[in-house]
Amino acid sequence: MLNKKTIMDIDVRDKKVLVRVDFNVPLDKETKSIITNDKRIVESIPTIEYLTSQNAKVILCSHIGKTKEKLTLEPVAKRLSTLLKRDVVFVDETVGEKVNAVVSKMLPGQVVLLENTRMTEKEEANDATFAKELASVADIFVNDAFGTAHRAHASTEGVTHYLPSVAGFLIEKELNALDKGINAPKRPLVAIIGGAKVSSKIDVLKELIKKVDSMLIGGGMAYTFIKALGGSVGSSLVEEDKIDVAREIIEMARVREVNLLLPVDSVVANCFSNEADVKVVDSGKIEDGWQGLDIGPDSINMFKTQIRQAGTVVWNGPVGVFEFPKFASGTNEVASCIAASDCISIIGGGDSASAIEACGLSSKMTHVSTGGGASLELMEGKALPGIVALMDK
Repeated sequence: MLNKKTIMDIDVRDKKVLVRVDFNVPLDKETKSIITNDKRIVESIPTIEYLTSQNAKVILCSHIGKTKEKLTLEPVAKRLSTLLKRDVVFVDETVGEKVNAVVSKMLPGQVVLLENTRMTEKEEANDATFAKELASVADIFVNDAFGTAHRAHASTEGVTHYLPSVAGFLIEKELNALDKGINAPKRPLVAIIGGAKVSSKIDVLKELIKKVDSMLIGGGMAYTFIKALGGSVGSSLVEEDKIDVAREIIEMARVREVNLLLPVDSVVANCFSNEADVKVVDSGKIEDGWQGLDIGPDSINMFKTQIRQAGTVVWNGPVGVFEFPKFASGTNEVASCIAASDCISIIGGGDSASAIEACGLSSKMTHVSTGGGASLELMEGKALPGIVALMDK
């Protein structure tokens, strides 16, 4: 459970409050001005509305895109105004005289959104001067950006050195959901781990194997495990230097009596394309020139059986190349089965959340995380710098 102070543990009434939100939302590829998914904005609303109800002057900051892209948050200000049903003042700078002038004229309950913190490289460098200037406009700092809590940047960790710092409602919700789902679950606890590479999931696999009753492995990473067991995987994605790691994880599961399940059949293709020729074969008997891009029907049924028996399901990573319709069945079927079950369902952000949203099933899940990288590191048992920096209860 969260052992850090939240906005409920501190007096915010009539204070100037700097809030780090996660407004790193997807924009249309052509104009970069149309928001294509506003989930992260919506998730920030409870914290913002609580602060405005306390007559706080709310100063929001966030990044959007990568530093080199220099994207503006102006479209977010417009969308936020609509969601809050009040005008949100947008300032096209993050720090400086213009920001100071706007903040000095703020009225109680007013909301201001500062420009993209990644307009400067000082953000990711956690530059102390930049962090101090950002903090100088406020009396209190609230971190409600779970999606960036695993990064020690100026607007997530640096500002905490200059202001009393607490968590917002979203961070509290995220940490409590993930903590309960993994460390105090309704059993059986089933983990579904997918994605392309074992290398990106080694720590989470090793950590979860200590806690779960069953682990289902899908996605491209499954073929490294299948090859480790002596299977033929054709041209499927395999990390040769991680085969020993796969064997280690298989042995950990055996010793701990964890039910570790790999796909028994695969939808294979003769090239990485939605236009490829496809067929279904045993996962350990894939011919040269063919690559596994989705779990097959027998694997889907095997995964569904485990999900239906689960008390809690934790899912991180799609089980196939769901971006291609031909290879989305596994991921879609898994998502639908979780949605239809009465288990507690924890979806670990990133591509898993995107897949759930694409299926229109987000509302059927117990918790869909807003932070892929942060949720993964939390599952790995790592401390998140943006959380560690907040005041203890």
